[in-house]
Amino acid sequence: MTKKGAILFFILFGIGISSFAQTNVSREELQKQEQTLRKELEELNQLKDQIQKNKKSTLAQVAVIKSKIAKREALVNSIAKQVKIIDDAIAANQQDVQKLNKDLDTLRSKYEKSIVFAYKSRSGYEYLNFLFSANSFNDAVKRVTYLKSYRQNREAQASAIDMSQKDLSQKIGQLGSNKKDRLKTLGVQNEQLKVLVDDRKEQDKIISQLKGKEQEVTAQLKQKEAQRKKMQSALLTIIRRETLEAEKKEKERLAKLKAASDAAALAAKSAATKTKTENPPAAAKSESKTATKNGNKVSAVEGGLTNTSGNRPYSALETTEEGREASISIENNRGGLPWPVDKGNVYVHFGVENIPGTKLNRKSDGIELAVPKGSSVKSIANGVVKYTGDINGDLTVFVQHGKYFSTYTHLSSINVSVGQEVRGGTLLGRSGVNIEGEGSLLFMISNDKGSFLDPENWLKNRR
Repeated sequence: MTKKGAILFFILFGIGISSFAQTNVSREELQKQEQTLRKELEELNQLKDQIQKNKKSTLAQVAVIKSKIAKREALVNSIAKQVKIIDDAIAANQQDVQKLNKDLDTLRSKYEKSIVFAYKSRSGYEYLNFLFSANSFNDAVKRVTYLKSYRQNREAQASAIDMSQKDLSQKIGQLGSNKKDRLKTLGVQNEQLKVLVDDRKEQDKIISQLKGKEQEVTAQLKQKEAQRKKMQSALLTIIRRETLEAEKKEKERLAKLKAASDAAALAAKSAATKTKTENPPAAAKSESKTATKNGNKVSAVEGGLTNTSGNRPYSALETTEEGREASISIENNRGGLPWPVDKGNVYVHFGVENIPGTKLNRKSDGIELAVPKGSSVKSIANGVVKYTGDINGDLTVFVQHGKYFSTYTHLSSINVSVGQEVRGGTLLGRSGVNIEGEGSLLFMISNDKGSFLDPENWLKNRR
């Protein structure tokens, strides 16, 4: 086996072995996934060509080639699953062919015996002798019926043989088609495995280049880290501001309710004293209950200070019905939220990532999508715009969804204003470029504690 052949074998073994476990995914669904992956790979190739013209894009080159390899592996895996489905179809058709051959042999054997019997009993004398040897008229009628049904049975046997032969021919045709399909699909898989080998060689080449550009990479990482911290600081400032404002409003609301409750209790007590009712203690007790009902305890529940929907923890940003509804809506749609852009590839993922070939790490509080400059950027859910403006040279929009916040940055223009209510799909602005000068959108999701969440766990699966 050649070196290249060995590489292909191990890649196939490493990637495809998991595909041999039977799944409920249909061939049509896998083919749709394959088409989507091919489209994404085509977009990444275009992005790679653009990045190669930019001398600052060392990190972007690494991110794109890593994304390409991941998607290529997913494509190979999808094709391997298709091969498994075809193999299952071949096995099933082979079993059907064997069964039909066996059934056909049985039918032919029975038909042969009936033909031999009919040939031996072909003379009219034997036929008449069979009828006239009947013991009675009823017995003769039964014998006529038997001979008639015997002929019908022989005809049915012939028809069954004919149908079985047609079924057998059809199954053999399907089997041949399956085998051709399998060869074609394996050919596509081998082509993708060869391209995957080339992708990995390209990655090795870029990593080798990185080793000689560690100072440049370090400078890019420092710039990105400074930008990340400023973005984080700006978002935390907005969260604190909104939390304090919500708490202030809630305290004011509770104070008004308490004042109204105290006034009502005082008025009731005064009226009870003047009228001298027949049962003052009961009345006083009743008013006390009313005061309690209209006081802090109930208003705290109404304001969200205690559990209002299941076992939800307290959040000042859910002290209004609108805030709770927005939070619950975005939670209920977790894993199914629309993407902020119609198309684009994630080439920087959430979390900490090691830069290959170095000891350096890059941290991302969200995902970075490669999109053409000027692409429409839309809100992922209903909410209220809380900030629009420049943060460290990046046009940014913050949208609040109850106790959750979505961030859209690297914009070239903004179409909304602070305080504006937006719905899922509302145009917020247009995408711009990142610090490397590449068309992109940085998208983040965070909660009221300032913790960033992996957007890919909240957005719907594009495949």
